[in-house]
Amino acid sequence: MAQSLQGNIIKKAHKKVKYTDKQIADLHKCSDPVTGPMYFMERFLRIQHPTKGAMKFKPYDFQRKLVETYHNNRFSVNMLARQTGKTTCASAYLLWYAMFKPDSQILIAAHKYTGAQDIMNRFRYAYESVPDFIRPGIYSYNRNTIEFDNGSRVKATTTTENTGRGMSLSIIYCDEFAFVNPPNKAVEFWTALSPTLSTGGKCIITSTPNSDEDQFALIWKEANKNLDENGEVMPVGVNGFASFKAHWSEHPDRDDQWAKDEKARIGEERFRREHECEFIIYDETLINSIKLVDLTPKDPYERTGQTRWYKKPRAGHAYMIALDPSLGTGGDYAAIQVFELPGMVQCAEWQHNNTPIQGQIRVLKDIINHIDSTITQNSNKTPEIYYSVENNTLGEAALVAIQDQGEENIKGLFVSEPIRKGHVRRFRKGFNTTHRAKISSCSKFKEYVENDKMIVHSKNLISELKTFVALGTSFGAKPGEHDDLVMATLLICRMIGVIASWDQKLYTRLKENLAEEIAPMPIFVVT
Repeated sequence: MAQSLQGNIIKKAHKKVKYTDKQIADLHKCSDPVTGPMYFMERFLRIQHPTKGAMKFKPYDFQRKLVETYHNNRFSVNMLARQTGKTTCASAYLLWYAMFKPDSQILIAAHKYTGAQDIMNRFRYAYESVPDFIRPGIYSYNRNTIEFDNGSRVKATTTTENTGRGMSLSIIYCDEFAFVNPPNKAVEFWTALSPTLSTGGKCIITSTPNSDEDQFALIWKEANKNLDENGEVMPVGVNGFASFKAHWSEHPDRDDQWAKDEKARIGEERFRREHECEFIIYDETLINSIKLVDLTPKDPYERTGQTRWYKKPRAGHAYMIALDPSLGTGGDYAAIQVFELPGMVQCAEWQHNNTPIQGQIRVLKDIINHIDSTITQNSNKTPEIYYSVENNTLGEAALVAIQDQGEENIKGLFVSEPIRKGHVRRFRKGFNTTHRAKISSCSKFKEYVENDKMIVHSKNLISELKTFVALGTSFGAKPGEHDDLVMATLLICRMIGVIASWDQKLYTRLKENLAEEIAPMPIFVVT
């Protein structure tokens, strides 16, 4: 460990020190409210470089700007590329604050315990490198907590829903905030934290980006809404946060060749997220995370009840409607997806968690009637409409509700999945989702979307796709998230194969649109 000029790792509380005129001048400069932090870091701080070992801290230009952002703003959110020294700068600034702002209460929160420990280790190393005439004495010097004799206290912990609750903080520093999992934990943490800063405390958030819909992304986007009514740039965004961003190219040791080599090692997806600061999801999503970034949602042009319409039904096209039912008691959502064939364009969707099974079937019927009336009013052609439901567990209740409504009273054709038992081919109403069927439909859906064969317009569906990840040998929503809209869309993918096997004309049109992704037209031999 580094030692002080007197040979001690730490300084005892209230230890008497004799000062020279030069030391008094240094103390005065370090405590300057404007230039003090940078003077302290450049004059007295030592850091541990991963390859060069112990060395004097010589901040790069972007690191100076980063520290200035910390110091000059009550709230700051900072997006930085990996390995650009953000943790070093944060620990150095927090040490200055604890030393020269007596009675400060500082909380360090990281998404993992190891991250919190790493920041605290850097904090301790920096403290141990500072001479005694500069640094305060120590009351307590533990793994997670340090208490100074000037009344300041520093604590490191992981980010949870209750982190900081009930505390009055001078500063909270949140490290890698975009990677707090599950995402709702970051939301709950922020909800619990905000009141603790109401007495004037500072908040510093740093992270590399992850999803563009997590709490970090929300704070970042609001911080960058910083134009006033005259178009002038304000120092902070509408949420009171100042934003700072550092790209990999701002590091003086990195050039185009470095970027080329790094991209070859870790791949384009990781490079764009971790070095170019793009909101590309870290998790193993079904749809390629780079493709998810490129998906652009479209605002509904019309709403009928709770159904969002993205494209007006038109003659000469077929329409598929799929229902993924739910109990309708406020838990899981029921969802309906509507796609137009052969272009595979999303036309509408519905989602609700308080609608009973019978109500879900009525919504399905209303959607079908809307498509039928829209097309027949504008042409003399009979609309081509197909619909179906998932028949697992709750789906049985949906089938009963359809019987109660009277299948003959619902326009369109109810599509069911053929079931083979030996040489016998028979049908069961709706679609049964087995592990094999789900994996197969996931594969088709992935192929369609990533090759622009299926057009998704819904913001809600795109949002679900960003949390629809690999879970063991299958895919599903991350804990705390929903996947009902995705499951209804997977049912659409399964319906395509069945419908194409019935309709030679539609099969030909789909084959032209999807190239090799539709199986050959089946031949049925009756004996």
